[in-house]
Amino acid sequence: MPLKLILASASVTSCGVAEGFNSKIPFIKVDARGFRNFLSDRTRILFFFVVAWTYSRLVIGLDNVDAQAAFSNTLEVRECYRDQYWKRRDPILDDRMAWRAQTFRHLVHLLPGQRILEVGCGEGIFTRRLVEATRGECPITALTFREDAARPEGLSNCVTFLTASSLPGGLTTSSFDFIVAQDLLDRRNSAWLLQQLYSLLVPGGEVLFYESNPWNVVLKLRRFFAGIFGKDDPRFLLSRPELYELLSEVGFTRVFAVFNDFVYAPLTHHMAWILRNLSIVLENTPAVRTLAGSILVHAQKPPRPAEIPKVSFAAHERLRHAVSVVVPCHNEQMNVGPLVTRLRSLFDQCIHEIVLVDDNSQDDTREVIRTLSAQDPKIKPVYRSPPNGVGLALAEGMRVSSGRYVLLMDCDFQHLLPEVRELFEAVSEGYDVAVGSRFSRRSVLLNYPFQKIVANRAFHLIANVVLWARFRDLTNNLKLMRRTVVTRLKLLEQGFAVNAEIGLQPLLMGYEIKEVPISWIGRGIDMGNSSFRVLHVGGSYSRVLRRLWLLRFFKTGAYRDLAKPVGEPLGSSRPKRTGGHRRMATDRTPLHPDDKRTL
Repeated sequence: MPLKLILASASVTSCGVAEGFNSKIPFIKVDARGFRNFLSDRTRILFFFVVAWTYSRLVIGLDNVDAQAAFSNTLEVRECYRDQYWKRRDPILDDRMAWRAQTFRHLVHLLPGQRILEVGCGEGIFTRRLVEATRGECPITALTFREDAARPEGLSNCVTFLTASSLPGGLTTSSFDFIVAQDLLDRRNSAWLLQQLYSLLVPGGEVLFYESNPWNVVLKLRRFFAGIFGKDDPRFLLSRPELYELLSEVGFTRVFAVFNDFVYAPLTHHMAWILRNLSIVLENTPAVRTLAGSILVHAQKPPRPAEIPKVSFAAHERLRHAVSVVVPCHNEQMNVGPLVTRLRSLFDQCIHEIVLVDDNSQDDTREVIRTLSAQDPKIKPVYRSPPNGVGLALAEGMRVSSGRYVLLMDCDFQHLLPEVRELFEAVSEGYDVAVGSRFSRRSVLLNYPFQKIVANRAFHLIANVVLWARFRDLTNNLKLMRRTVVTRLKLLEQGFAVNAEIGLQPLLMGYEIKEVPISWIGRGIDMGNSSFRVLHVGGSYSRVLRRLWLLRFFKTGAYRDLAKPVGEPLGSSRPKRTGGHRRMATDRTPLHPDDKRTL
């Protein structure tokens, strides 16, 4: 093991070194929590390197097998402590595991057949939820460090259950596309563990960790009072910067660690659903997010990008060669090609045409579209003249499309295509419109601009009240609609507010809508920049809301032609009415049997 990883593994700080000595060399006793106070910075640094070098010689250099056993013992302690905490203190454990399983699936954009390793599976609580989230389409290996553990009850046949005293153990000849673990990274063994996991990943494979946040105020208070009563927390947690450093040191790329999950004890079961709705906002709020209960850590083994397996989601006969994909493109030369390739790979048998609308791009987007259309007969190019605007581009794209269904999406959505599968399923079930929702209980938002969150949540809150309806997020430009819905839309906005028109007009016309959870991850440097600006579009969204209010209650205004004539057939039945509210199908993950609210 390289010396720099020995230093990280034996102790990221002098506390970890002291704990390492206490556990491996019994005749040396160090107060791990207090001895740093009497050392100056310079003395502490010198002491740290001397002790770490001595530790590496005594423990790792002379007794490598025993050292690995000690590292594995730490993993067993962490696994047992975590499971005991979940049972005693987490009132929404099953729901939390479901959220995390969906987060894993959305974050890595999982495809059927990809292999998953869950490290430290414990009693299989998360494993069962992971099987549900993956639909049983992915082989899962669940590994526990409790050698006497029996296979948890109720595990699917797609799960291979293993026990191990160390790593790689029985996984020597195995490799995985993804590895997921919860609350296992410890100062005493983290570098060693990460090295083992790195070796088990295929090139381009990814790891995802949920780790307790040592900066969380509630955790600090609980540890303080537990220490008074002699019940010290056995964990040596890593902070967000330390997690970054360790993963980069081992050789991972695309490393990011974000604060996650504000739904934690001492919240009661009945109060948790309220904060779950607010958690997405808090997780993306500067300063406040550092108080989250967990740190979500993701990293990838080089090279990037990874090889993507060939999978087809074209399983619905009624959608075969029936979908027109409409994509507005403005300065998207880096995204157009990858999007088309992924669309043809995953949904080729469903695609009738791909309408690429160049909205007066200033880069080489037009040339890229022209090249693609010359190579692929399914691509229908549209080259717009000024003025430009996403509303005008979408309107023109829908006008020239000819499929029985229309899928609207942004050009940088190529990574979300595995989740688009659920939109196809919703329409196949009989819904008139399926919308990708960024703010459902199972959605994933990472690096989402705070001002956008505030604007989006404020708009939807006002819209729920003004329109006397219940919905979460209908303004995202990821929608699949029947042609009958598309032909009835009346689009007046030239800019981004057209997304509100397209999302809310079908609701007021009586069509049945389903919201499907999706993920949203901030654009990388290879994806260009978004042109959306909150301050520039606020007025247009308010205009849309005012027009919809006039239509909803007075059947007048600019949208008055949308009032559906009596007796006109619908693609499916009208939404039910409950308590005066117009309801629609949305993501419903109740926290307890009595909680049926969707807001």
